[in-house]
Amino acid sequence: MNNERAALRTELLAKRSAFVAGLPNSVRSLAFRVLPNPVLEQIPPGSRISCYLSMDSEAPTENLLEFLHERGFKLCLPRLGRSIKEDMEFADWAPGDILVPGQMRIPQPAPQAETVMPDVCLTPMVGFDRRLNRIGHGAGYYDRAFAKLPHALRIGIAWSCQMVDALPVEPWDVPLHMVVTEQQILSRDDA
Repeated sequence: MNNERAALRTELLAKRSAFVAGLPNSVRSLAFRVLPNPVLEQIPPGSRISCYLSMDSEAPTENLLEFLHERGFKLCLPRLGRSIKEDMEFADWAPGDILVPGQMRIPQPAPQAETVMPDVCLTPMVGFDRRLNRIGHGAGYYDRAFAKLPHALRIGIAWSCQMVDALPVEPWDVPLHMVVTEQQILSRDDA
């Protein structure tokens, strides 16, 4: 199954890159500026929300982070250790806070930023299916984090082109509660 997942991952990354490259600038700049009201209604006021800093063709989060901060949510970002074997943690962060290069030069909160536990995890992904399974880049960081945060609301942020009919699922995969794309919201009720 690992070869199947690796091939699917490569296919989905290429599809996502082509999709984003073909979007008009106006669509790219307007997508993912806010969380839609049906999603916001699921998040209690004052919740701590983990988000990611988007890279390359990932669904953009820069405006979304500002939107959440302006509404009084506490924010945190993923922070990776020096080794790929270390689990991901979440570190307190607000717009304007210092970021340092982490693994693969991905910006993350500085080591002195407090480690926190999010109530909501907005997560990137390479692909997802209608049952709200997700596939990431293959290191398992988010699945291990989700296993340690069973009560956190797990919301995927993705482009619509990243949806497939069904993903191959491993025993350690943790499904999402919702997925938000530029076109729709999928929830467990829809699955």
